[in-house]
This record gives sequence, C-alpha cells and structure tokens, in this order.
Amino acid sequence: MSDQYGGGSADERPGPYQGSYGSSGQQPPPQQTPYGGQPGPYGGAFGENPYSSLPGPAAAPQQVKIASTISLALGALCVLLGLFTLTSAGSEIANVLTGDPSAKGMVVAVILITSVAYILPAIFLRKRRRWARTMLIVVAALGIAGGITALPASILGLALHGTLLYLMLQEPTKRWFQGPR
Repeated sequence: MSDQYGGGSADERPGPYQGSYGSSGQQPPPQQTPYGGQPGPYGGAFGENPYSSLPGPAAAPQQVKIASTISLALGALCVLLGLFTLTSAGSEIANVLTGDPSAKGMVVAVILITSVAYILPAIFLRKRRRWARTMLIVVAALGIAGGITALPASILGLALHGTLLYLMLQEPTKRWFQGPR
C-alpha cells in the first residue's frame, strides 16, 4: 500500500524517527567508547571521568586557621583603636603613641593601614593565596621588630607576632600553599 509521499508503507521505509535501522528488527551497532571500555558511571560514550583521580582542594592545615584567626583579631583590635581615636579620647591616644596630641589624623591613618595589613591576609590565607602568606610573614616580622624596640611593654605583641611567623613557616603550611589553588 502506498501513502501520499510515495513509496511503501511506513514500516517498509526508514522515516525521520526510525533512522536507518527502522522497524525491520535490525539493532544499532554497539556504542563505541574512546577509552576502549564500557560506558562509565557518568553514562555516555566517554567512560570514566578523567579528572576524578585528581585530588580536590585539601582543607587548610590547623596552622593556617590559627594564624588567620590571630591576624583577624589583631585587625579588629586596630579597627577598635581607630574608632576610639575618633572620639574625645583621640588626643590622649595620639599623645601616647606619638607624643603629639594634635597628630590625631596621622594616628587614624596609620591605624587604618595597619588594620588592612592584618585583615587582608587573614581573609585570603584560607583561600590559599600565596601572597597573603608572604604578606603575613612580612607583617609578623615588622611586628617582632617593633616589639623588640618597645620592650618590656610589648611582650604580648611580640608573642603574637612570633606565633604568626612560626605558624607561617611550618612545613604543613608551606606544603599547603605550594599545592594547587
């Protein structure tokens, strides 16, 4: 029986939805995989995920977490000191830090820069940015140098900066920052 498009019945000729294997009982050829095996767990013809064996980003070592927390706390203390400097106690704070009660603006600017120097690496340490580790090492070294010049009043600051430097130079920290981001 012929239909309006010419040719035999729909069962006898390949149609747009039947492909070249139609309904004649022929099976399509087996699925070929580029890796020479059966289709993998992800389905399709590509077999296994080639990136599945790569290690994912490892969690930050404890040293990085502690250093980040200390640095963030020091930055927060700097912000608080800057806010206190903007109050009526600013002249006394400026006088204690510089010996000049009218240097309030300079003290606020230095405190702002210092707070950024602590907070910025604290945020980016856990994101595995190598520059943040380097920046924190420099900040810790400057803190140690400043602490030595201000002894005995700066024992706590000296201890905190020494701890930061120690944590950033430990082997697990070095290895973690050398890995992929």
